[in-house]
Amino acid sequence: MVNKNIFKFFAITIASISFAGGTIEIGDNHSISVGAGLRTALTSVDGDKGFNLQSMRLYVNGSLREKVKFTFNTECEGCVFGQDSGDPIGAAGDIGVLDAILQFEMSPELNIWVGRMLTPADRIELNGPYYGLSWNQYTVPLLPSDQLGGAGLLGRDDGITVWGARGKLQYAAGLFDGLGDRGSLLFAGRLAYNFLNMEKNPGYYTSSTYYGGGGDIFTIGISFQSQSDGSGTAAEPSDFSAFIVDGLFEKVLSGGGVVTVEGEYKSFDNDMTATAMSSSDCFCLFDGSSYFFTAAYLFPNEAGVGKLQPYIRRTSNEPDFDGASESDLTEIGVNYIINAHNLRVNMNFTDGDANLTGMAGADVDGFSVGFQIQI
Repeated sequence: MVNKNIFKFFAITIASISFAGGTIEIGDNHSISVGAGLRTALTSVDGDKGFNLQSMRLYVNGSLREKVKFTFNTECEGCVFGQDSGDPIGAAGDIGVLDAILQFEMSPELNIWVGRMLTPADRIELNGPYYGLSWNQYTVPLLPSDQLGGAGLLGRDDGITVWGARGKLQYAAGLFDGLGDRGSLLFAGRLAYNFLNMEKNPGYYTSSTYYGGGGDIFTIGISFQSQSDGSGTAAEPSDFSAFIVDGLFEKVLSGGGVVTVEGEYKSFDNDMTATAMSSSDCFCLFDGSSYFFTAAYLFPNEAGVGKLQPYIRRTSNEPDFDGASESDLTEIGVNYIINAHNLRVNMNFTDGDANLTGMAGADVDGFSVGFQIQI
């Protein structure tokens, strides 16, 4: 059994580290802010143990005029891909451009972003890894820009997005390169309606929990993406489309505890030929349906310097390819929340064969202790 003081030990250790970051004022309506993010974990998969630097990001945001802003973020690409070359730290991956956005933010109803950015998508893709509820949220098939290259990277792509909100309805729609050698553009759009409190995030981004800080929340989102010839090979391309419904419910109880329930259903349409799927240059996307369901409870009382948030998540992927097997995965974990998404420790157990491709992988048992910090 894991010692009950493990979370307190990790929390005190991390909290004792001092970081510097902030905003530099240059003049009237001119400023630059800097920050950073780090996710690392000790993992064990079927007994094979090791440390994994999963993400390391640098954030730069600035204002050029009152309604003109920019964002420039980087990512340690090799860290995200899970490379393990045995080389010294820093040699296993390259520092690459994550976001590079020129932002025209005219009003709450109308904003235009141009550059490299997140494509409008479902909640878990707009969360990014830092604002998810569970540690392993990417165990359902992901959209083209999150397939590790070819049509974008890490949920990002080059294009333009128009977004805003009117009342409790939020929208985002854009055109992107997608699979860039096919002569067509990828369309991506999202509509979300906030039945209770409005979710407050930068731009059209999302979170899967606010730890009660956003009050009572009930939001339903609908996402759609499509590209002609957006999958397959150049010789045998196939059209791609995806329709996704996601929901988030968070309730602050009278005693101070917080109940969070999250769910999603995805439907992908991608009729690739068997010849294309067997080709080494195939950009093969999932065809079929999938879903996940997550439930969590944040205890109201502090345990040491943070609060405990146990959760359970169930994933199921059902491909339509001939001969393909269904896959699933169960994750049981607990977050130790010290400063919302900016400082937390996670411990989780996983069992199953689901992964971000949607196709069945190895059926394994996993355990990890993860650390996340942002400044």
